[in-house]
Amino acid sequence: MELDLSWILLGLPIAFILGWVASRMDLRQLRLENRQTPKAYFKGLNYLLNEQQDQAIDAFIEAVQHDPDTSELHFALGNLFRRRGEYERAVRVHQHLLSRGDLSQADHDRAQHALALDYLKAGLLDRAEEALSKLEGTAHEAQAHLALLSIYERSRDWPKASVIAKKLGNSGQGSFQGRLAHYLCEEAESLDVAEHANTMVTLLKQATEAAPHNARARIALAKTYEQTNRSPEAFTTLENLAAQVPGALPLVAPKLAALALTLDCAPKALSLLETSYAQTPSLDVLNAIVTLHKAQGDTHTSRLFAKHLEREPSLVAATQWISNEKFEHEEFHPQVQRALDRAAKPLQRYRCAACGFEASQHFWQCPGCQAWDSYPARRVEEL
Repeated sequence: MELDLSWILLGLPIAFILGWVASRMDLRQLRLENRQTPKAYFKGLNYLLNEQQDQAIDAFIEAVQHDPDTSELHFALGNLFRRRGEYERAVRVHQHLLSRGDLSQADHDRAQHALALDYLKAGLLDRAEEALSKLEGTAHEAQAHLALLSIYERSRDWPKASVIAKKLGNSGQGSFQGRLAHYLCEEAESLDVAEHANTMVTLLKQATEAAPHNARARIALAKTYEQTNRSPEAFTTLENLAAQVPGALPLVAPKLAALALTLDCAPKALSLLETSYAQTPSLDVLNAIVTLHKAQGDTHTSRLFAKHLEREPSLVAATQWISNEKFEHEEFHPQVQRALDRAAKPLQRYRCAACGFEASQHFWQCPGCQAWDSYPARRVEEL
């Protein structure tokens, strides 16, 4: 059968026309979709800028329906869900992204990080830890380490927190030596001194080496020595504290005085305390000085409080001076003393420099804002 060239010549124009019509239909459909998607996207963006999150979510859902493969819209939608506290929906969005096989490695890591944040915000710390551990070696590694550090602090898993702090320090994210010292102190203080005294001393010495100017490590080490009947070493440790971190001496001045009396080296401690007081007047240091003077038989220690009042006006010092003085109407002394003690009590608190939280005792980590080393060694009245 011979091929009829006339049919071929007739079919070519028809095929061309059909192809042209099909392409025009595809282009029209593509243009229609492209018009719909940006419109929904920009509508959602406008709602978001006007803090209308409900309407923004509806608009982004509409945009995702028109183009399910657009990863940026999924990220925007997941972040909106997280901000609104709808963590379950945020998790579903980010899990859907992770299940896509066409996602680039960068977007995959980004979705993994977003999923970890969903779990973290929802309080699912074990799932957040698992998700964050998968970000090792990615562009989100530093952020993941910071989040893991927060998790380990909240769960009080100090050995893991120490590991992460070292990684952050080695990666150039700043100095975490102070944090590392606190973690080692926390780990040591969680042990029973009767059974693990040597381990505690080792951990606290590591903390001192990690951060030589960390006062807590030396104070905790001195306490451990004292609890294990090693008073001379405890006294030496506090002496080193006074040399390395002089600003922290008010925290241990009473203990230094007590150890000095036990070891019969009051003159040595008195010299150290008086030197510190001359540089930075502190009532805690002054009280320790008064204790040592009384132990040496001095019966006129109230003059020390009077001299302090000459240097600095202090209601607390005035209260302590009055308690050691005799007055004409002595029968009213207890009532006056009680009133002054009550008025001075709020001034003897410690105050967090980060959030202003006040407490009657000194904290190394603020119970209010969780900041480390935010409590000065001096009390409210002396700040």
